[in-house]
This record gives sequence, C-alpha cells and structure tokens, in this order.
Amino acid sequence: MPRTPMTPLKPLASAPAPSRRSLLRALGAASALGALAGCGVPAAYVRPGDRSAPDTSATDKHLTWSNWPLYIDTDDKNPNRRPTLEGFEKRTGISVHYSEEINDNDEFFGKISPALMNHQKPGRDLIVISDWMCARFVRLGWVQQMDRAHQPHVAANLDPLLRSPAFDPGRRFTVPYQSGITGIAYDRRRLGREIRAVSDLWASDLKGRVTLLSGLDEAFALLMQGNGVDIRTWRAADFHRVCDQVEKEVARGQIRRFTGNDYTKDLVSGDVLACQAYSGDVIQLQADNPDIRFVVPEEGAELWSDSLMIPNLAAHKANAERLIDYYYEPEVAAELAAWVNYVCPVPAAREVLARSKDEDTAALADNPLIFPDSTMRRRLAVARDITSTERLEFARRWNKIVGL
Repeated sequence: MPRTPMTPLKPLASAPAPSRRSLLRALGAASALGALAGCGVPAAYVRPGDRSAPDTSATDKHLTWSNWPLYIDTDDKNPNRRPTLEGFEKRTGISVHYSEEINDNDEFFGKISPALMNHQKPGRDLIVISDWMCARFVRLGWVQQMDRAHQPHVAANLDPLLRSPAFDPGRRFTVPYQSGITGIAYDRRRLGREIRAVSDLWASDLKGRVTLLSGLDEAFALLMQGNGVDIRTWRAADFHRVCDQVEKEVARGQIRRFTGNDYTKDLVSGDVLACQAYSGDVIQLQADNPDIRFVVPEEGAELWSDSLMIPNLAAHKANAERLIDYYYEPEVAAELAAWVNYVCPVPAAREVLARSKDEDTAALADNPLIFPDSTMRRRLAVARDITSTERLEFARRWNKIVGL
C-alpha cells in the first residue's frame, strides 16, 4: 500500500511567529519591500537582463533543490533513499543536493529574499513554494524564465487546468510540482447528512462545530465560490462580502476557530463536524476513518499548486530544467503521486497507475482527489492571486477577523 505521510504543505498560521515573519504576513512581502525602497533600500524588482548567471550545468553535474519535508517518495525500508530522485541521478549523472528546508512560505521568503533583492546568488537552483507566493517572486522578477526546449515532457503532459494561471500566463516561470484542492471535509456518520455547498457550513446543526482556514491566501477563494464568484477574475468587493459573512458567522458562534493544518485533529476527535480542508489530507484521514468525506462544493472549489521555480543567478539552470522535465514523465509522475497522494499535475500518470499489479496502487488511478474526474474538473478553478496593492488592506481586515 502506498505510504501517505501527513502533509506539511500549508503554513501553520496559528503558531507563534518571529517578528520578521509577522511583518511579512501583515504587510505582504512585496508591499513591505516596496515600502523599504523609500527608506534608502534599493528597489526589490530585478530587471530581466539581470536575472541570469553563467550556467555551469555542462561542466558541473550538480544542482541544489529546496523542498518541503515529506514531499517526495522514499523507500519504505530506508527513508533516506528517494527512488525517483535516485533514478534521475543514475540516468543523467547529475547529483542532487536535496534540502527539506521549506516549512512555511513566508519563513522561506524571509530566508531567501536578502540574496535575491540584492542581486546575490541564492545558493539554490530549484525551489518549491505555493503558487500565491510564486506570484510575488514572479512580480518581483526573482525567478528565471524556463527554456521549454529543455522540457518536452512539461510541454506535452502538464494538466490543461494548470497551464495558465493569472500570475504566470503560459507557466513561463513556474511548473506545478503537486496540486491540491481546497474544499470541505466532514464526518458523514457524526453529522448524519451530506454537505454539498459552502452555504451548508452555516446550518444550525453545525453551530460551533465548523472551522475555517486562518491563512488569507488559503481561505478566501472557496468562500467566494460559495457566493457564485469566478475566482479567476474576482474583485475587491467580492473579498469584502466574504469578510462580512465570516464576521457574521463568528458573531453568532457558528465558527469554532480558525486553523492551520491542525484542523485534522478537530475533525478526527469529533470536536468539529465540517471544515475547510485540503484534499491530500483527507485521503490520509480516510485510511483510518472512511466516514470522513471530502466534497468539491456545487459552486466549485479552488485548485492550487506548489510549484517549481529557478531563482535568479542559479548556477545550474539547465540541470534544474532537466530535473523538472523528468518529473513530468508519466512513469515518474505516477511513482511520486502514489506516495504523496495529492492531485497529480500529469494526467497521463493515471494510466500508468491503472496498469500496476498492486491492487492498492492501481486503485489510486480511480481516486478523484488524485485524478479529478470530468464532473469535478468542471468545478475546479485556479484563483487569481492577491496583488501587492491589495494585500495590505485585505490582510489587515482578514487578520483582525481571525485574530492574527
């Protein structure tokens, strides 16, 4: 049976935060850096001509890859071995220094931003962060455009739903590593009925038994969809309408609390009966409790990604492009999907899993939370990101509501 580790993909917003991280979260990193520019600090934006360094890939068969913990396949008998990564190294002769150093998007931003804003080498050739944070890097000019001539599998196999988000049309600077869905999880047995829509969260039999995600970027899109909003083109008025609704539900005691990934504990214990949730987490919870369901509401749900990017002045750009393309080979994508159990950005991997002689592995091909079916796909959308000019106002209002 494929291993399904508890995932750390979304930041634990409820945890105490260092002062710098609090500043970035409150102001929005791009806005904060823009403000610093007026205080004698050089502007953060990097022009296209200043983003690349001499590429040593041809002579130096190496690259450094920063990723989240527990976000790559490992050997069941030896967790220090990573089969797909070892396969790449053996095939290409390129050695990969793999670092599980990303635990939070804002925290990692604080770690790498001094080098990028000051035109210094970042010490990393490849990074994986959430798309809403990728949007900042793209706007700031901190990442390099990829050469698709080095990535034929990306060009051929990337899911059409993920090909052209608002922040990176055509995916010139980013490539999804794994994707997920923000929807609703609930305990069918304890609740005694089904949930089909976002509005169902406000029913009287759920009073005090609902949680929402605390992170602004994680929470807002699904709630907008509950109002019939197209999250690809939402407006400020749509955001404030959501805030008005959430304030009302807080005031009447409908919402138990706002959470990070710890919503899973409340759902398992029964303290909460329904909550905003990530699809990959629910797959893992269902292994122990099949009564826990995940629903893509009738009005739709947000499809998001954690994406690969090559930061400015990376010394091994071609090697990094080659690694990204390797993970878009259907056989490799299938092996990774069988381990992490998130939405696979390579639909062709489904056929590979379906042919597996292992029944549990083959069953993953029919799991719509890994390979969404046609009905679910029609309900999924990638939200436009919050711009730097919007972020200061929106973060202030949202953080006040959730108590951050």
